[in-house]
Amino acid sequence: MMLMRYLANLNKARLILWCYFIWYLVVLVRYFDANVRLWMTSLGLSAIIGVALYISTTASGKGAVKLGTWQTIRLFMMPFCVSSFSALVKGKGFVLIFSPNPMEILVAMGICAVLCGTVFALKHKMLPKMSDTRVERERV
Repeated sequence: MMLMRYLANLNKARLILWCYFIWYLVVLVRYFDANVRLWMTSLGLSAIIGVALYISTTASGKGAVKLGTWQTIRLFMMPFCVSSFSALVKGKGFVLIFSPNPMEILVAMGICAVLCGTVFALKHKMLPKMSDTRVERERV
């Protein structure tokens, strides 16, 4: 039930981030490389760039900005995913982020479409019930 509520409340920006992550996972599964050096380099870049992103988002304005836990995690996770993605697809014929194998593209797009369809369906099924519950609580 918690997963359904999470999906029903997922905004467009986070849904897009989930689709990016799905794309990454499809490539990761297909082109996984057990080379420790690849993963250590990605972790190192993630730490260096993540710290820079954290500093730039929390201390770049007049006042300090407080980030949530998942926002902070994403600041470190994104550089990790980008650097490892790049290393995994090097020399594999990718054009930008697109595999030379159309089936891999269709798999990633299909999983994203299922996620988006599920979110859409849950929003239309659950949100009216949740708002009815909120109205009911306000009456009491």
